[in-house]
Amino acid sequence: MITQLVPAGVRTHEAFGDTGPEATVVLFAAEQAAVAGVFEERRREFTTVRGCARAALGRIGVSPVPLVPGALGAPGWPAGVVGSMTHCRGYRAAAVARAADFAAVGIDAEPQEPLPRAVADRIVTDTERGWLGEEFPRGAGVPLDRVLFCAKEASYKAFSPWTGARFGFGDYRVRLRADGTFRTVPPDAVLTAAGPWAAGFTGRWSARSGLVFTAVALVANPGAPGQSREPVPGPP
Repeated sequence: MITQLVPAGVRTHEAFGDTGPEATVVLFAAEQAAVAGVFEERRREFTTVRGCARAALGRIGVSPVPLVPGALGAPGWPAGVVGSMTHCRGYRAAAVARAADFAAVGIDAEPQEPLPRAVADRIVTDTERGWLGEEFPRGAGVPLDRVLFCAKEASYKAFSPWTGARFGFGDYRVRLRADGTFRTVPPDAVLTAAGPWAAGFTGRWSARSGLVFTAVALVANPGAPGQSREPVPGPP
């Protein structure tokens, strides 16, 4: 799933629901405090996705640490690590990488269902609707508004830590492509912090098993020999 969308060097772990070993991890005190008083369903998904994150961190040699949501809702990763989590109905996943290798990682998963009309009208800009018509003149067999939303979520998770600021879905643009990639242009307020990605960056998407998946992984030194600004494709 997510693993097939990220390049070598990014480690992932996923779970389908809250019944596997990922759901049995013992939360740190700070994590327990973060979900004190929430509904049990929210506590379970919070626990499972952190079990996924601990498994992924272990694959890059990092021991478990508290992963507590910050002011923007994103988890605080250990020093020297970038990462992202996602959870939706029946699916949880985490992706992590060494900050020396990647400047940012963002993932998202969504049910393969059309967005409610009112939500789609708020998420998809007129420019993006035009792009969808150009890229998918005969449709795509998947709900493109949901795919676009998923791509925007993964992109947001990648660029928002650069500024620590909130942005609306209309503040940045994403162009889906029929080849399973998408191109994101960050908000104007991010351009300085975005450095080599100020002009935009590319992510990947797929739809299978009733879910939509998106991922962004930006190499840390895109100007270095052998390095590209674009993500290296994961396994086919």
